[in-house]
Amino acid sequence: MVYKGFKVMPYSTGCNTPLSNFEAGQNYKDVVDPAVIVSFPIINNTDEAGVSLLAWTTTPWTLPSNLALCVNPTETYVKVRDEKRNKEFILMEKRLCSLYKTESEYTISKRYKGTDLQGLKYEPLFNYFKHRGDTGAFTVLTDKYVTDASGTGIVHQAPYFGEDDYRVCLANGIITKDGELVCPVDECGRFTQPVEDFCGQYVKDADKEIIKMLKASKRLIDHQTIKHSYPFCWRSDTPLIYKAVPSWFVTVETIVDQLLENNSKSYWVPDFVKEKRFANWLKGARDWAVSRNRYWGTPLPLWISEDGEEIVCVGSIAELKKLSGESVEDIHRESVDHITIPSTQGKGVLRRVTEVFDCWFESGSMPYAQQHYPFQRKREFEESFPADFIAEGIDQTRGWFYTLLVLSTALFGKPAFKNLICNGLVLASDGSKMSKRKKNYPEPSLIVDKYGADAVRLYLINSPAVRGDGLKFKEDGVRDILKDVFLPWFNAYRYLVQNIERLQREEGIEFRHDETNWKLTDDYNYMDRWILSFTQSLIKFVRAEMAAYRLYTVVPRLIKFVENLTNWYVRMNRRRLKGDSGAADCQAAVETLFVVIYSMAKVMAPFTPFLAETFYRNLRNVIVGEVKEESVHFLMVPEPREELIDTNIEAAVSRMQSVIELGRVSRDRRTLPIKYPLKEVVVVNEDEGFLKEVESLRTYIIEELNVKSLTTTTDRAAFNVKMEAQGDSKALGIRLKKASKDVCKRIAGMSHEEICKLQDQGYIEVLGERVDVSEVRTKLVVEGSQNSHYEPNSDWQALVLLDCRVDESAKSEGLAREVTNRIQKLRKEAGLQPNDDISIYYEADKVLVEVVAQNQELINSAVKQPLLNKPPAAGDQVIISKEGKVKDYNLKVTLTARGNTVGMSFKTQSTGHQPKFCNISKDGEVATVVLEPQVGSGNFITYGSLCHLVKKIFNLKESPKLYKGSNRVTSSDNVADLDGIILAIGSGSVVATCSEPACRVVYAAKGEDVSAIVCENPVGKNKLTNTQVAELANCHDEGCKLYADIGLTNPL
Repeated sequence: MVYKGFKVMPYSTGCNTPLSNFEAGQNYKDVVDPAVIVSFPIINNTDEAGVSLLAWTTTPWTLPSNLALCVNPTETYVKVRDEKRNKEFILMEKRLCSLYKTESEYTISKRYKGTDLQGLKYEPLFNYFKHRGDTGAFTVLTDKYVTDASGTGIVHQAPYFGEDDYRVCLANGIITKDGELVCPVDECGRFTQPVEDFCGQYVKDADKEIIKMLKASKRLIDHQTIKHSYPFCWRSDTPLIYKAVPSWFVTVETIVDQLLENNSKSYWVPDFVKEKRFANWLKGARDWAVSRNRYWGTPLPLWISEDGEEIVCVGSIAELKKLSGESVEDIHRESVDHITIPSTQGKGVLRRVTEVFDCWFESGSMPYAQQHYPFQRKREFEESFPADFIAEGIDQTRGWFYTLLVLSTALFGKPAFKNLICNGLVLASDGSKMSKRKKNYPEPSLIVDKYGADAVRLYLINSPAVRGDGLKFKEDGVRDILKDVFLPWFNAYRYLVQNIERLQREEGIEFRHDETNWKLTDDYNYMDRWILSFTQSLIKFVRAEMAAYRLYTVVPRLIKFVENLTNWYVRMNRRRLKGDSGAADCQAAVETLFVVIYSMAKVMAPFTPFLAETFYRNLRNVIVGEVKEESVHFLMVPEPREELIDTNIEAAVSRMQSVIELGRVSRDRRTLPIKYPLKEVVVVNEDEGFLKEVESLRTYIIEELNVKSLTTTTDRAAFNVKMEAQGDSKALGIRLKKASKDVCKRIAGMSHEEICKLQDQGYIEVLGERVDVSEVRTKLVVEGSQNSHYEPNSDWQALVLLDCRVDESAKSEGLAREVTNRIQKLRKEAGLQPNDDISIYYEADKVLVEVVAQNQELINSAVKQPLLNKPPAAGDQVIISKEGKVKDYNLKVTLTARGNTVGMSFKTQSTGHQPKFCNISKDGEVATVVLEPQVGSGNFITYGSLCHLVKKIFNLKESPKLYKGSNRVTSSDNVADLDGIILAIGSGSVVATCSEPACRVVYAAKGEDVSAIVCENPVGKNKLTNTQVAELANCHDEGCKLYADIGLTNPL
C-alpha cells in the first residue's frame, strides 16, 4: 500500500514541502488575485484562420508552462466578431458575459459543440517549451471538469501545476509519467530555467511582469481582479501552489469503499458531519502523500538502493540492528541517517530516504503509538480498540478524524473509534476567528476568575459549538448561566443547609439521611413527590442523553429543573421548611430537598465539577453510615430510582403550573398585583382528565393566584369560548417543503367546526395535503372578551379566565400584604434572620391603621411578631427605621432589638412569682437572659433563641458556645434546667449558681398584672432611666406604679 510516485500536490513554498489534501483544506482565506483572459490564435486550420481561442485564469504565473487548452465536450461554443477589437474569438456561449456586457459588442457567426474544437492547434504563449509541439502539445482537449461557472469555458492546461490538468494531459498523451518535466519552479516557489524572462522571481510576484509581457505581445484580451477563497499553508501562512513533486504515498483510493463502510459503523454528534461533510470527503479521497521534505520529524523507515530498485522497510529498532549491525535508541534523523544496510541483491548498500513522515500520519497512529503496539501492551490495546470516544473540532474532519480512519481501516479493517463528538469553532463575538494579534476576545483567565470555570464550562456545553456549529463567544452568555442556573441552584442549597442547622438549633433534631433505607412515606406531600419524581426523571434523561453523547440537551432541562426547584418547590414549601407545620412535616420537606440537591450534585458532577464538589463535600457529612468517598468525582453517575418516578404527578403539576402562569399573565394585563385577592379563576378544557388533575391541586392554585375560589368546566359555550389552530411549521416544513407555508396559513384560518373534525378523526385534508392532528396545535380563546370582567389567557393546554373585580375586602387584604412586604424587606435590609427576636413598631395614616387591625392574623402569620401602633420607647435599641408610601398612604416602620436587651418587658401572672433566668459571663462582663418571658406559663425560650440573645447582648459575630461548668450546653439540654445558673462563654470548671438576675430589673404593677423590665444589659451598659422605664411600662396610665423588687415593697 506504499509506493513512490509523482503527483501534483498542494505545495508550501514557505515550508519547502508538499502537503496532503486535508492539510491544504485547513487554512482558506479570501484574497484578491489577477483574473486575465488570454488569446490563443488557431494555427494550421484554414477555416479558422485569424481566429483565437480565449482562456481565463487567476494564476498568470502558470501560463509559461502551458501545454494545452481544454473545453467541455457537450457544451456549446461560439465564434464571435468583437466589434471593438475587430477580431474573432471562440469561447463558451454561456460565458459571453465574462468579456461582454451587452450583445451589441459582438456578433455570433458560428456555433460549435466542444467536441468540434478537439484537436485544434494554437500558437504557444511563450517559446520556453515550444519544442513540445512536436509531441502533441498546444492542442485543444476535452473533459467534463470544465464548467460554465466562471471564466470563458476554455481552461488553459499547465499539467505540472494542476491536478485536473495533469490528469487530462496524461490521458491525452501530452505528457507521460517518465517524460520531460515541465515544472520550471523550485522548492521556494521561484522560476528556474528555461523560463529565462522571470528566472529567480517568486511566482506570485511574477504575475505582474507576465501580464505586462502578454500585453506587449497583444495576447492579453482582458485584465481584472477577483476576490476568491484561496488555500494557505497552515504552518507558514503563505499561499499554496499546486506543483508536481516526487513523494511516498499510502494507497487510499483502493480502500474508499471500506472507509465508507467503517465510517457508517461509528456514531457521530452531530450526525450531519458524518453523513455529509466527512462521507463526501471520503468519496473523493486520493492517495495520501505521507512524506515531507523536512529535517525535524519521524524519519520514513525506508532504505533503498541507488537505482531505487531494492527497497527495505524496517519495522523496529531490533530489525534495524539485525539488518545494519548498529544499535540505536533515538530514531530521529541525526541518529539513523548515516546507517546503511547491505544489499541482498548485490547493489552495494541501501541508504535511508531523506524524507520524514507527515505529522498527520503520526496523529493517525496515536491509538497504536501510545500503547507502543505491537511491541508492548498488546493485550491491553486489543481489548480497548476501537476507542469508546474521541472529541475534536470540526476542522479535524479532513485532519485527525480522516487519518485515524485511513490507518485503522488499512491495518485492522475497522474504525479507530466508536463514538465521536465534533465541536464547532469558538469565534469572536462578531463571528470572526479569534486572533491573538487582534485581541478580539476576552481574556479566558479573567472570565474564569469573574464567573467561575463551571459557568464557562456549562456555557460552552450549551452552545452551538457542541452541535458542530460556530459559537460567537459572548461574556453575557456566561453571566446568564451564572444568573439563571448557578445562583438559584446555590441559593436552594444554602436554604437547605440553613434549615438543617435551624432544625438542630431550635428543635434539637440532628438531621441524618440514610441513603440505603430511605423511602417515601405518608409524611411526604404531593409537591414532595412531584419534585422527587421530576429529579429522578431528570437523572434518567441525563443518563440517556450522555449515552447518546448529546451534551447540549442537558442544560435546557437543568434550567427547567432549577426553576422548578426554586420558583416552585422551595417557594411553595417555605413555611414547611421553616417548621411552621410541625416538626414531622418540616423533616419531610427538608429530607425531600436534601435528596433532590444531593442527587443533582452527583448527576451534574461531569457538567459542573466544582459546584457539585462543593455541595457534595458538605452534604455527605449528614449521610448515615461509614465515611463516603472524599470526592463526588469518585462516584458513578447515579441510577434513576424508578419507584420515585410518577409521570402522572409530573403531568398534573405541569398543568397546574400552566394554569398559574396563565393567571399571572392575566393579572399583569390588568395591573393587579398578586397581593390583592381576587374572587375566582375559571379553567376551561374539554378534557375531564385535565380538569381532574387541576382540581387535585386546587389548594396550590388558589394560594399562588391569591383567589378565593377555583372553578373548572368543560362548558365552552357558557364563557363564549372557541378553538383556534396553528400548524407545526417545523414538522410540516420537513414533510411538505415549500407547500408548508400555504398549508400553515390555511390551518390558521380553520373554523371551530373544522378543528373539531380534525380532533375527532385524527386528520384533515388541507389544500390537497393530509395533515395529522399531531401536526396541529389548538388553543381556546374567548370571543368578545374585551368588555368582560374576566381576563382570558390560554396556551395549548387550557383556557384560564380570571375574575378581575376587586372589592373593598380585597383592597384591604392587598394593602395588608403590602405592609407585610415592607416589613419583610426591612428585615432583609437589616440583615436579620427569621429567628431574630425583635419588636415591630409602625406609625401610619388612619386607613393603614384600620387595614392592619382588620388583617392582624394575616400579617402576624407572616412576620411572626405583633405590630405595635406607636413609636418605640426612648431606650429601645433601634435596628432600622424607614418611612415611605403604601399606595397613597404614609407608613413608617421601626424594628428594635427585643429579648433580654435593655427595655425587655415580660409579665408575671401574679405578684410574687420570680422570673426564670440565667446569667451569662464573658471576659468579666455579666448579662441576664430571661428564660420564661410569661412567668409561670411554662413556655420557655428555645436553645436557639438563647444563643441568639447572647450573641446580640455581647455583639458577637458567631453563635456562642455556652458552658455549664465544663459541660457544653446543646440543643438537647432542657432550657428550664438553666434557671439560676451562671453560664460561661467558654469552658469553665465548676457549675456556678445565682439567686437573682445580675442586671437591674424594675417591676411595673397595675392591679394583678406585673411587668418586669430589664434596665441594663450587660451589667453597667445600655442603662435606662426611671423615666424611660415608666414610658416603656405605660406608667402614665392610672394605677400603674414602679417597684425595685418582685415583692412590690420598694416603690420607685
